[in-house]
Amino acid sequence: MNPDLNKLQPYPFQRINELKAGITPPADKPLVSLAIGEPKHPTPEIILNTLRDNLLGVANYPLTKGSVELRQAIASWLMRRFNLSANSVDSETQVVPVNGTREALFAFAQAVVDRSKHAKVLMPNPFYQIYEGAALLAGAEPIYLPCNSENNFNPDFDAVDDKTWDDCQLIYLCSPGNPTGAVVGAEQMKQLLHLAEKHDFIIASDECYSEIYSDESNPPVGLLEVAAQTGNTDYKRCVVFHSLSKRSNAPGLRSGFIAGDAEILTKFLLYRTYHGCAMPPPTQAASVAAWNDEKHVIDNREQYRQKFAAVLSILAPIMDVKQPDASFYLWAGTEKNDETFTRELYAQQHLNVVPGSYLSRKVNGINLGENRVRLALVASLDDCIEAANRIKAFVDG
Repeated sequence: MNPDLNKLQPYPFQRINELKAGITPPADKPLVSLAIGEPKHPTPEIILNTLRDNLLGVANYPLTKGSVELRQAIASWLMRRFNLSANSVDSETQVVPVNGTREALFAFAQAVVDRSKHAKVLMPNPFYQIYEGAALLAGAEPIYLPCNSENNFNPDFDAVDDKTWDDCQLIYLCSPGNPTGAVVGAEQMKQLLHLAEKHDFIIASDECYSEIYSDESNPPVGLLEVAAQTGNTDYKRCVVFHSLSKRSNAPGLRSGFIAGDAEILTKFLLYRTYHGCAMPPPTQAASVAAWNDEKHVIDNREQYRQKFAAVLSILAPIMDVKQPDASFYLWAGTEKNDETFTRELYAQQHLNVVPGSYLSRKVNGINLGENRVRLALVASLDDCIEAANRIKAFVDG
């Protein structure tokens, strides 16, 4: 067996199940879960109808690089959404459809890390655990960049020494962030682009939550957008990851894409050809319909705005919690240990949340997720309000 498998830590939800073992929650309270970030809004009919209309596509092998129509739809969406100039994204060389960004974020490190050198892969901390697993199984050393309230929950690139940047082959950026909802601004992205050019590393920007934000006139910036502003119109060393899971409430569709540096994507496509992970034709057709439609995305954002307003009106007076820059998460502070909070909340209120320490790693003896919990406002408005009232009852004790 690959010895690097022994370096992998249990996934957060496995640890939560172990944490709750032996507990019998109150039978008079139906379970409400704010744990898994799985959107519960209805999948748009435009996706479902297109899937049904294209089921005969299962009779054909799909191309690993996806259909022309899908790649063109993705390129067009990128240019519209991120204010890129016409024809600035080549659908033939700068776009690769993927079966959800989770598998692509993992596979990307396997394709780009040169394990013959002492490779470091940098990532935010707290984080999405796929980044860590991808680095370890690529033979690299994960480097955790603290994201705390003093830095608005974003990495402090000035705190990284030159030797670490020299050893860095890949950095995962997550904006808007999971679990914090923090957005990396244009100036900080420009700083990272300068560092990537100076030290020759790749930026992998996970932008899966980019379409869930509160202000319609102020969407989060993206890496390709900022790269173009700096004159990097070839998106050298830049790749972005996007998904329909959160944007379009279609997590089971397993549809996303990676886009950016054509030279990098050529090698990544070669890797994927051997990997055997082409997107099924019906999924491709449904994805074309989704990327070409914005109405359902606008409606989706409005539902999240309603939930944030309702939940924060209940929780903000009693907890350390505030509206995030974007995403559908609340990164809430707890007065007691986050594991204890999670276990007792489940035991008393039949409510699932995620301990913050499960989403972070200790750096210099400090786990930045301790005494925090992640709340995913993915359930219905009524269920989110019910969950907030149960948390209030638990905290008020």
